[in-house]
Amino acid sequence: MLRTGIAVGTALIVTCAFGVTPAHAARLTVKGTGFRLATRLGVTSVSPSRQYTVTFASAELKRRYTPHLTAAVAQLRAAGVTMSVGGVERTDPSVCPPTGHIHYTEKYRPAGRGGYSLGRPCPDPAEGVAAGGVVTMDSEYHDGTWHIAPYQVRNTSVHEMLHVLGLDHPNLDLDGDGAAGPYECPAGPGGTRPVMCSPNGGHRTAGAGRLTGFDIEGIEALLANARRQGVG
Repeated sequence: MLRTGIAVGTALIVTCAFGVTPAHAARLTVKGTGFRLATRLGVTSVSPSRQYTVTFASAELKRRYTPHLTAAVAQLRAAGVTMSVGGVERTDPSVCPPTGHIHYTEKYRPAGRGGYSLGRPCPDPAEGVAAGGVVTMDSEYHDGTWHIAPYQVRNTSVHEMLHVLGLDHPNLDLDGDGAAGPYECPAGPGGTRPVMCSPNGGHRTAGAGRLTGFDIEGIEALLANARRQGVG
């Protein structure tokens, strides 16, 4: 936990198991084929009217990550999320940013090991509605110390943003060994797994950085949960 209570949501090569804890979770959709919500942190919905804005710690990071996020942000808007890509914001990455802001910063091994990035939603938001958070990308992707394919950087950039909005890894125990292992997720046509699949799902090469149908269904569930609670 960071000093403000922002909890670590996920990383590039890690699988987290979130349970359902909110008292009202029984009447909300918390998972489906290919998606799962980050209910352990109290995030169960996304407001269709709240403005969500992606911001960046520097102009360099804005130039670096905006191309990775543009297609996904357009898909989120089409699904009903009021969302845009903003500019540079000077803020302490250890605290929750202003409400609705998804703040991108970069750090060497933010999770303590190579290849990991973190998407951290502000925990326990009012009425379970995603309030924003911080994405910390691993600087090794760009300084030559960690090899990662371009399509993986795009997918990871989007993956972490979706954690802040309230999606978790949808991994399942598909092989029956008692554990939901890496890449054990439902797959669509051509074997494409959800962007949220751990460790690195999503489209390979063509379409990288775009949400799959599974991810869109997860976002639609977050929006539907808000409507069920009367949240605008």
